[in-house]
Amino acid sequence: MARITANSAIAIPKALVLKFPHYLGSIRIWESLYALPFAYMGMVLAAEGWPGWGTFIWITMAMGGARTLGMSANRLIHRKEDAQNPRTAGRHLPRGLLTPREVIGMMVVSAGVFFFAAYQLNGLALALAPVAAAYVVLYSFAKYYTWGCNFLLGWGLAIAPAGAWIGVTGHVAFEPVLLSFAVATWAGGFDILYSCSDYEFDGKYGVNSVPRRFGIAGAFNITRGMHFLSGCAFLALGVLMDLNYFYYIGWAIAVSLLVLENAFLKPDDLSRLHAPFFKYNSAVSMMHLIFTILALVV
Repeated sequence: MARITANSAIAIPKALVLKFPHYLGSIRIWESLYALPFAYMGMVLAAEGWPGWGTFIWITMAMGGARTLGMSANRLIHRKEDAQNPRTAGRHLPRGLLTPREVIGMMVVSAGVFFFAAYQLNGLALALAPVAAAYVVLYSFAKYYTWGCNFLLGWGLAIAPAGAWIGVTGHVAFEPVLLSFAVATWAGGFDILYSCSDYEFDGKYGVNSVPRRFGIAGAFNITRGMHFLSGCAFLALGVLMDLNYFYYIGWAIAVSLLVLENAFLKPDDLSRLHAPFFKYNSAVSMMHLIFTILALVV
C-alpha cells in the first residue's frame, strides 16, 4: 500500500492550483460574460427588481455549473477534430495541457454544482435541471448529424434567461420564452458566422453547419434574418412587460451595434470575423441588462 506523506498530501492541491488556469481557459470563462447578463435579465424581470442575494447566488452558481458542463463536454467530444483544425489545434486537450480524464472530472463537478444550485432554487428548477444538462451536453453531437446545429447552439445559450426566470418564480410563462427566443436567434446567428471560418475544414471532415448547407453568402443572409428577428423579439418583450423608456434606449443601442456588426462583415472577407470588434459582444448583452435594470428601478 502506498504511503501518504505530508509532501504527497500537499502535491494534490498544488497540482490543482497549477492546472486551474487551464481549466478556466478550456471553458473560455470570459465568454460566459455573453450569456450571464441575459440570465440576470431573466432574473430581474421575473422578480420585477432585485430577487434577493440568495436567489442571485444560486442562479449564478447554476449558470456557472451549466456553462462549465456544456463547454467541457464540447471540448471532450470534439477533441479529435480540434487537433486537426488549425484554428482549434491550440486548445487545451489537443496540446495535452488537460487530459480527457481531467475534463470528465470537470463535467462531474460542474453537473453537481448545477443540480445543487437548482435544488436550492425550487422544485421546478430541479425537475428541469436534468433536461437542461442533457441538452448542453448532447447538442455538441449535432454537427455530426444536422446542418441545424448552429440553431441548437443558440437554444443552448437561451436556456439561461428562461432558467433564471424559473429559478425566481417556480413556473413557466410566455415572457421568458420570448426572451429566450431573442437570445437564441442572436447567439445562433453569430455561431453561423463563426462557422464560416471552418467552411473548408468542415467540408473535408464531413461536419455539418449552415454555411456548408447554404454557402457562405447564404449563411450571412440567414444570420441577418435571425438578428432581425432577435431585435423584434427584444422590442416585443419591452412592450409586453410594459417597461419604461430606459429599456428602449438600451434596445436601440444594442440593435445599432448589431446592425453595425452585420454591416462590418463581408462574405468575401472572413478575416474580419477575427477583428477585436467582435470580442465585445458581451458588452451588448451587458447593455441589455443595465438598461433593463434601469427600466425596473427608475
